[in-house]
Amino acid sequence: MLAEEGKQRLHVLFQRFAKLFFGCLAAVTSGMMYAVYLSTYHERKFWFSSRQELEREITFQGDSAIYYSFYKDLLKAPSFERGHNYKTINAVQQMTLYPELIASVLYQASGSEEVIEPVYFYIGIVFGLQGIYVTALFITSWVMSGTWLAGMLTVAWFIINRTDTTRIDYSIPSRENWALPYFACQVAALTGYLKNNINSSAESFCYLLVSAATYTFMMMWEYSHYLLFVQAVCLFLLDSLTLVQTEKVHEVYKIYLFSLFLGYLLQFENPALLVSPLLSLVAALMLSKCLEVNMKKGTFISRLLKIMHFYLVFTITVTLNFLLKMFVPHKENEHLLKFLEVRFGLNTTKNFTMNWLLCQESLQAPSQDFFLRLTQSSVLPFYILVLIICLFSVTQVIFKRIGGEPLKETVTLEDGKIGERPEIVYHIVHTLLLGSLAMILEGMKYFWTPYVCMLAAFGVCSPELWMTLFKWLRLKAVHPILLALILSMAVPTIIGFSLWKEFFPRIMTELSELQEFYDPDTVELMMWIKRQAPVAAVFAGSPQLMGVIKLCTGWMVTSLPLYNDDDLLKRNENIYQIYSKRSAEDIYKILTSYKASYLIIEDSICNEVGPVKGCRIKDLLDIANGHMVCDENESYTYSKYGRFCHEIKMNHSPYVNYFTRVYWNRSYFVYRINTVISFQS
Repeated sequence: MLAEEGKQRLHVLFQRFAKLFFGCLAAVTSGMMYAVYLSTYHERKFWFSSRQELEREITFQGDSAIYYSFYKDLLKAPSFERGHNYKTINAVQQMTLYPELIASVLYQASGSEEVIEPVYFYIGIVFGLQGIYVTALFITSWVMSGTWLAGMLTVAWFIINRTDTTRIDYSIPSRENWALPYFACQVAALTGYLKNNINSSAESFCYLLVSAATYTFMMMWEYSHYLLFVQAVCLFLLDSLTLVQTEKVHEVYKIYLFSLFLGYLLQFENPALLVSPLLSLVAALMLSKCLEVNMKKGTFISRLLKIMHFYLVFTITVTLNFLLKMFVPHKENEHLLKFLEVRFGLNTTKNFTMNWLLCQESLQAPSQDFFLRLTQSSVLPFYILVLIICLFSVTQVIFKRIGGEPLKETVTLEDGKIGERPEIVYHIVHTLLLGSLAMILEGMKYFWTPYVCMLAAFGVCSPELWMTLFKWLRLKAVHPILLALILSMAVPTIIGFSLWKEFFPRIMTELSELQEFYDPDTVELMMWIKRQAPVAAVFAGSPQLMGVIKLCTGWMVTSLPLYNDDDLLKRNENIYQIYSKRSAEDIYKILTSYKASYLIIEDSICNEVGPVKGCRIKDLLDIANGHMVCDENESYTYSKYGRFCHEIKMNHSPYVNYFTRVYWNRSYFVYRINTVISFQS
């Protein structure tokens, strides 16, 4: 008997080990294959290996150019101390350049100078992080469903919907591409940590991983605390409704506090973390903890206390945040608050920056094409079905908790209560909150869509979800447990084969096609600046072009394509006046106030024919300057001056008195800003 029991235990341990081994192997392989896929696609798109350094750098557009330029600056510094102290310390503080700082240190410390070029090392790290991102989503779905088949389906849907799950195609160095992989790791660890039937060693490992990932995520992205605030709200709701162990939730709160404190110290005493809503919420939850006596027992008084608890937490959070903003010196992002007011119809404005933000696709409501793409890949219909089943189950559990039923330690397959599992409820609430934000701002889809893929894959692969559905239907003809196990394997297999048949040829075609990205006019401009412009020259122009100039030439520029600083936004607006209907004297005064010595006019902006009327740069400037009048869906512009970017090309007075054309091609016109002793009134 003892020998047979020992063999059975050994057999069970072997099965568990084999399942864990092959699951981890599949997760790591999926991440590595995705990273290789991104690298191959990037090479096919830009022909990176066959281009010169200048042509490679031009592929970095907008804010990407700025981030990569600081990485280059750090590598060119004679020593790390000099590069840090004299060139980048302010940039690291203001622009969250920790990824570039870490990448440059790794490149130099690993002795990679003779092995790999800096640009390949940089984008290789980003692609590797994307592989970790996919692996974390795989593991999260696996932990939730109990089968790594869900992880495979998650990865498949993620790659098929790559346009809506990641910005890696458009901006490799963006902060989200550096930060979201760590957030995905944090969510995966938190999923395991919230499980009821987890052993102590696994719980400790998950806790440590949550701590490390939370802090790293906060260091990589300046807006990370807002996403963590949404997560904290989820945990607060779960705890208040007795859907999760209170002790675990409060341990996560401590992680938030520790990460905020450590981040504040290591980010040059960043005041944004002190006035963040995350700190105010967690502090309010800690303060209100002492008032939770008898709240979680099914009495009438406890229900009243729960309502009071919600009100108390809300009041303390708002009050603390208000007091912190009063006493902590900080640089408030006023443009964000004003944008939200205008975005939700609470105010109107003619301000250039506000209207420019409103015109950005990422800050508008998602288009119908977005939902159509998710539907065509089948992920959205399955997500909605899984969400409905889980919501009904969670609602049942909430009513039972209100009635006084305690939290179950373990939930078996026979119970058919998917809403009893705290990690599942967390993901349901989290995806609802992220989805609500994504319905308002299309840019939020990059946070929501990956979890749509994960939740849909978990649902169709989870026997417990099928069992929950069968419990409601009260099946008697077929054994519900057997049917749930069969469907949890058959349905994802059918979905996988259909996705393979429809989308795999498209992906292979995408990788086999040689695309071409070549901008000869920009290359010629950069070459002219390097050869002809004085070393002390300062260039003025659109922020996007200035970012490319700073990266490719290293020359000084007047503006940067960064939108997280009020001063920079105001400076960008002033420089954009070169496309407005203002006098040569006004433009000259603006440019000389920023010590500019050269002006670059872009023909694409000056003669822009945008698809959305009123969203062109020149239209926004005319509105802000009072040069545009709208009447019965028609707009008219008036000014006693012509549009500066047009008039300056005519080479007539007074423009030739202030500006001298020194270079031009099909796309760019470069003017030297003359030294003028006095102005004629």
